Amino acid sequence: PNGLAVQQVVEAALEQLLGERVRLCSSGRTDAGVHARAMPAAFATSRELPLRAFIEGTNRYLPDDIAVQAACRVPDGFKPISAALAKHYRYTILNSTIRSPLDRLCSWQVRESLDLPAMIEAARCFVGRHDFAAFRASNCVAKTTVRRMDSVVINQVGSSINIDVVGEGFLKYMVRVMAGTLVDVGRGRFAPGHVEQLLHEGNRQKAGVTAPACGLCLIKVFYPDNSTECEQLIPFPNQSAIFVGSSSAPQRTICTPSSPQSSPP
Repeated sequence: PNGLAVQQVVEAALEQLLGERVRLCSSGRTDAGVHARAMPAAFATSRELPLRAFIEGTNRYLPDDIAVQAACRVPDGFKPISAALAKHYRYTILNSTIRSPLDRLCSWQVRESLDLPAMIEAARCFVGRHDFAAFRASNCVAKTTVRRMDSVVINQVGSSINIDVVGEGFLKYMVRVMAGTLVDVGRGRFAPGHVEQLLHEGNRQKAGVTAPACGLCLIKVFYPDNSTECEQLIPFPNQSAIFVGSSSAPQRTICTPSSPQSSPP
């Protein structure tokens, strides 16, 4: 509550670069402590700069834990939140009795041995269109709790367990409650079929714990193939971007800062 939001920091950097006030419109909001590899956000500007100048110039004014990695021109009026087709979140669990100093800020340490096959079986229940009322924060004010999940995949690499969730949209704390419930399945507290029961009953009190924010990361926001054409400085997928609108003023710009920690709404 007392810290600066990533949005404020990026807006300040853009204002220094452009010499005019900028207001970002992002592709969504994340909880305090949640990370993001890609968070598209749009803004309008009357300045006309090469895409590379937007990328390098903005980064010059950003702190080390936030970076802009690509730039795109999009039609004026492009809204990153309404144009998004789906989002990809990853929740990372460190399943070890020994803490990892390097991973402690981006994973949830669970000391008990987890039953991975049971967790995978339970995760399959999430796929499809369901009522996720049991998997949301108590103060969630969404008009509907029905959401479509395209895939929920669990993989283990060494002591790290990744829960990758792709869906059209998410409720407040939804992925974190899903992760906490799957961990409780892995602990043997719930049977795998309990997830299906929760989806039918919608009782939050019967679901698992809300997993810590530190383990959650927004990996990618998906858009139609023809919505953006990015100039990329870093040639790897899932990167962040600044998207710049048409050459006519005012330009519509989208900015996706990459940050190890997104700030509270």
